[in-house]
Amino acid sequence: MKLLITGGAGFVGARLARTLLARGTLAGRALERVVLADQFAPPPDLLADARVQARTGALLEQAAGLGGEGFGGVFHLASAVSGECELDFDLGLRSNLDSTRALLDGFRRAGQVPRVVFSSSVAVFGPDPAVPLPAIVTDTTLPAPQTSYGTHKLICEHLVADYTRKGYLDGRSARLMTVTVRPGRPNGAASSFFSGIIREPLAGETAVCPVSADVSHPVSSPARTVEALIAVYEASREAYGGRTALNLPALNVRVGEMLDALEQVAGPAVRARVRFERDERIAGIVANWPKGASAQRAAALGLRPDESFADIVRQYIADCEKAGNTAALAGLR
Repeated sequence: MKLLITGGAGFVGARLARTLLARGTLAGRALERVVLADQFAPPPDLLADARVQARTGALLEQAAGLGGEGFGGVFHLASAVSGECELDFDLGLRSNLDSTRALLDGFRRAGQVPRVVFSSSVAVFGPDPAVPLPAIVTDTTLPAPQTSYGTHKLICEHLVADYTRKGYLDGRSARLMTVTVRPGRPNGAASSFFSGIIREPLAGETAVCPVSADVSHPVSSPARTVEALIAVYEASREAYGGRTALNLPALNVRVGEMLDALEQVAGPAVRARVRFERDERIAGIVANWPKGASAQRAAALGLRPDESFADIVRQYIADCEKAGNTAALAGLR
């Protein structure tokens, strides 16, 4: 089997690739080739695997060619993130809508009907005067995105569903929760602080939280997110149920509870490195996001959210220790 992961050099894409390469199979088929398409080269450990090939460059420029390469399976993770899309409207359209349609059209022209998992987002939900946002969004809550990023994701969900209806691919859209804790530096996502307020204090650095401690949001650990993406791919068409997108499992947590968990795991001195400084742009975006989510369809596939945010913090620490990234945990010394 030849597999494509767009956004394969990113954090979730690279973790997904490592997990699948370690397994060696996907949906009962041996992974003979894993192609990682991204604007940047994949990490060296992935490139060292003889089964891995990199396709480097803008996805919009690569999409048509990728479509004809004969992939049996695809994880389409690549996109411009929320903050970027708000600051640069054209960038969002190119990176999210135009690239996705070009990729799907490539598969359609090739006529090989790959199985495709599209990573959508909880950002498809939002408050609208005609559609009040419930306290907990479900698989059947009517989406009403309040950002360009959320709008792009919702449109792509419908594209994947329609290409599936027409028989051009076997598509499944999974709405990711905010993934935390992400390593490295902050990115352009409005949700970046959900990782920063944990990551930076553990590294011994000060972190700024741009929203109040009462803000609640659905989150998921990297490990549970990757597990869920694979399960959605491996589900039968009947088990997935229909063509509409499903929510991935969420741990619904307040910012204050995240910091309580950080203190529980790492101590009060680490928590004290977080200060609150409201950013109206970020706070305005986050205010239009769901405060919690449920995932009945994912639960039917055997998927569950993380047990606690303390477990998510411990997972991040364990990942850093496994990678030998001592600088990321300098604040624990």
